[in-house]
Amino acid sequence: MDRLHRIRLLLGDTAVKNLQSKTVMVVGCGAVGSFAIEALARSGIGHLIIVDFDKVEISNINRQLFALHSTIGMLKVDVAETRITDISPDIHVTKFNMFWDENSNPDVTPDFVVDAIDSVQSKIALYRWCAKNNIPFIASMGAAQKTDMSAIKVSKISKTTVCPLAAKIRKLMRDEKLPDFPVVFSTQNPIKNDTGTLGSMISVTGDFGLRLANYVIESLSK
Repeated sequence: MDRLHRIRLLLGDTAVKNLQSKTVMVVGCGAVGSFAIEALARSGIGHLIIVDFDKVEISNINRQLFALHSTIGMLKVDVAETRITDISPDIHVTKFNMFWDENSNPDVTPDFVVDAIDSVQSKIALYRWCAKNNIPFIASMGAAQKTDMSAIKVSKISKTTVCPLAAKIRKLMRDEKLPDFPVVFSTQNPIKNDTGTLGSMISVTGDFGLRLANYVIESLSK
């Protein structure tokens, strides 16, 4: 019996072999991305490419898997790499400590990309890169300022409603003439505060990340 025994019982040997042969790139190792990375690592993806420019801060602890008192001040990609290899030493990890923008062009060719970025312009730059290189991807829309897990949905960006971030992305996507693509989003109206900082909770941001990973697992295991 090995670490993938239970998923093999569910999906079958062929599906697990497919997952072990695949490369997935996750851009953003924060509240959403850390859960996506965790699920992909535990489900048998053979090669994970992780991208983030940030360090762990104490304010991350309420919602990010890589944020612990012992990891404060460390690069998120370094913490992620250590955790991935602790889950499974046979997973190949490639890490980029970088901020994704229009100049980003890493020499990698993943089978699938997960967008867990906060910045709108970085998101659009990533979508351009994926479209240019013909790489399928799924993106997270706004997970902050939400509490209702039942409002979280998966659909094409063209079919999203309520989410302000999704509305911005839809317009920019049309302006850029980018193809339609799947997203995880929430139909709950954002809960605002007067501080200028977005409130967020792990049950919602984690669910976003797990749904992103689930979409990728279903797509690559076939």
